[in-house]
Amino acid sequence: MEILVASAIGLLASAGIYLMLRQRTFPVIVGLTLLSYAVNVFIFAVGRLVVGLPPILDKAAAGYTDPLPQALVLTAIVISFGMTAVIVIIALGAYLESGHDRVDMTDDTDEPEVRK
Repeated sequence: MEILVASAIGLLASAGIYLMLRQRTFPVIVGLTLLSYAVNVFIFAVGRLVVGLPPILDKAAAGYTDPLPQALVLTAIVISFGMTAVIVIIALGAYLESGHDRVDMTDDTDEPEVRK
């Protein structure tokens, strides 16, 4: 089971990094989202979740599951949703301003724009 979770984390992280290195805004946004999913699964895996045990201390229960990773991931999901919304709005504004969605670091004021 650990191999499956580690492989899923590695696959999500590598796909996210690959997409973040693309030169279009939509793959960058999807890559950032995949990378945040990888981090969330990693936090769950590190938190050692146990099936069938309560997330709080109880004298009748044999053990408990640490609630901190669950709270951290819930907070991370909310923050990543907000950040994704902000990045989509920024990308939409940049697309409407420039007419294309390329993410170039070059200054295109010196050279004429070539459209394919």
